Amino acid sequence: MSRDLGLDLVEIAPQERPPVCRIMDFGKHKYLQKKKQKQGHAHELTLKEVRLRPKTDDNDRDIKMKRAIRFLGQGHRVQFTMLFRGRERQHRDIAIAQFQEIANGFAETAKMERPPKFEGRRMTMLLAPLKKAPKPQQPKQPKPAKPKPEQAQGAAMDAPIPPPSDASQEVASPSRSGE
Repeated sequence: MSRDLGLDLVEIAPQERPPVCRIMDFGKHKYLQKKKQKQGHAHELTLKEVRLRPKTDDNDRDIKMKRAIRFLGQGHRVQFTMLFRGRERQHRDIAIAQFQEIANGFAETAKMERPPKFEGRRMTMLLAPLKKAPKPQQPKQPKPAKPKPEQAQGAAMDAPIPPPSDASQEVASPSRSGE
């Protein structure tokens, strides 16, 4: 019946009893599976988050910025989130100044996708990596030739033999029979 239609008889679930078969164009089925798989990977975006507080010290902020540089280098987008508690919410200007300092530090490696925005108790800013120009490929240089095993053994035979050390001889220690 499948030959009359110009299609294939494909076994879908061979483990089942009775086995499940389907009449379909197998080539088209494989093509659609590959297309679906590629489409799923192409639109996969990763977002990494770096959390800060208005009172975060400069050294701690530098450590978090280094982590963000690593994320951007791997091609991830980075969201900086500043969390506010209590009276800290009244000092938005401090947070905006810190975010501007962070954005200026990433001017060469990232672009600001979303400027600082205050949402409830948090302020967020989103940075995305810049598209880098492809690195020019350098011509491969031939590897140096390895010495043949015969040459290596001959060189080892010609090397001087070190004198034996005195560490192999044991020194008699006084006995403790008098105790």
